Amino acid sequence: MIATLLYIVFVVSAIVLIIVILLQEGRGGGFGQALGEHGQQTFGVGAKGINRFTGYTAVVFLGSALVLHMLNRTAGSTSVFDRVGTPGVEQSSPADPTQQR
Repeated sequence: MIATLLYIVFVVSAIVLIIVILLQEGRGGGFGQALGEHGQQTFGVGAKGINRFTGYTAVVFLGSALVLHMLNRTAGSTSVFDRVGTPGVEQSSPADPTQQR
């Protein structure tokens, strides 16, 4: 249940982070300038608010990624190769005493 909630937070924060980064004004203006005055009205004239929001979103994204990694690492500690023998080597089974010559 918690893993599902973390996956939702992870995906939503990734999408929001992509959009917010594209809205930021860079050297070339970015996607925020393509929106014209609407981008400035959304986040205000100063860039301090959008930079802070980007930072918080990045922290949520990285934090959820780390927690998901920890949960999946403990759940997936076994491997398929733990159940299978070495490739190319036949596994010996106990000899059937009735088929001995």
